[in-house]
Amino acid sequence: MKVSVDPDVCDARGQCAVVDSELFTLDEEGFSDIGEGKPVPPGKEDVAEQGVEICPVQALSIDE
Repeated sequence: MKVSVDPDVCDARGQCAVVDSELFTLDEEGFSDIGEGKPVPPGKEDVAEQGVEICPVQALSIDE
């Protein structure tokens, strides 16, 4: 499983980082900097799904 961000949609609300700041890292301005296809560590699949679901602008996605 991998997680990606669309940088054109992310508006730096940071809700994903509240779920897990190690998986959903932010840059110095608060925008997601996970890029495209960041591997989700084993056992963190549910956390990744929660972070994607909580994004109010739907900037995140799961890639199987």
